[in-house]
Amino acid sequence: MKVSEAMTSDVRIANPEETIQEAARMLASIDAGVLPVGENDRLVGMITDRDIAIRAIAEGKGPDTKVRDVMTADVRYCFDDQDVDEVQRNMGDNRVRRMAVLNHDKRLVGILSFADLALSGARADQALQGASQPGGAHSQ
Repeated sequence: MKVSEAMTSDVRIANPEETIQEAARMLASIDAGVLPVGENDRLVGMITDRDIAIRAIAEGKGPDTKVRDVMTADVRYCFDDQDVDEVQRNMGDNRVRRMAVLNHDKRLVGILSFADLALSGARADQALQGASQPGGAHSQ
């Protein structure tokens, strides 16, 4: 199965100059835990509800803090035509629960999450085992 068959393609994108309050509101409105961050038609980061809680609120930063200041800039991604089994191993190895999906023009076309893997019938056990280990891109 290809990533394009399992991913969520309806993805909202945050701007790095938006505030974390705006990002949090967007997360709440779509009932998600992550937003890709895009600038000039390119993926420049990801921001999660955990980034907002740990990198902003816990550090005493206010709601007007820019997304750019707390997002993860080192984005892990895969391509839409990759095999799901390969990508879920990569997710486990990199300890990430969600991965940006790009086309070969490096344009964001979706997000692949554990839920997407489970709903598609793909085995996500290897990704889950790896991502459940301490560490990873959002460790503080």
